[in-house]
Amino acid sequence: MVDWTHFTPESALTGGLMIGLACALLWLLNGRIAGISGITAGTFTNSGPERQWRLAFVLGLVLSSWLWLMLAPLPVTEVTGNYGLLAAAGLLVGIGARLGSGCTSGHGVCGLARLSVRSLVATLTFMGVAVVTVFIVRHLL
Repeated sequence: MVDWTHFTPESALTGGLMIGLACALLWLLNGRIAGISGITAGTFTNSGPERQWRLAFVLGLVLSSWLWLMLAPLPVTEVTGNYGLLAAAGLLVGIGARLGSGCTSGHGVCGLARLSVRSLVATLTFMGVAVVTVFIVRHLL
């Protein structure tokens, strides 16, 4: 059963517009695709100006929740899963993103906006695996 009392279209629209604007600005001003896994990996493998913009982008992602907290309260979140399992899942997602040459932000947001067939296939794969995983975890395990 879906709990629609937590659906907030205004904040979802605002967040989506901000993500789209950030991706468009990075592409227009820096000629780069806003793929978070690639940008994050590049903070460890590049130096000089290349590393600086990547580090600024990642810090912006991390610090944005504190900025939002100054403007409005953050939603209450409750983590009910096993922290070790969640950390392992995050690590596997990061490894998969590197092996697949991109993540949901690079393919799903930027790639689809550029009408990339490769990004369409990648995004359909991400979403399909997510649906199957949720079904298995929630209904079979």
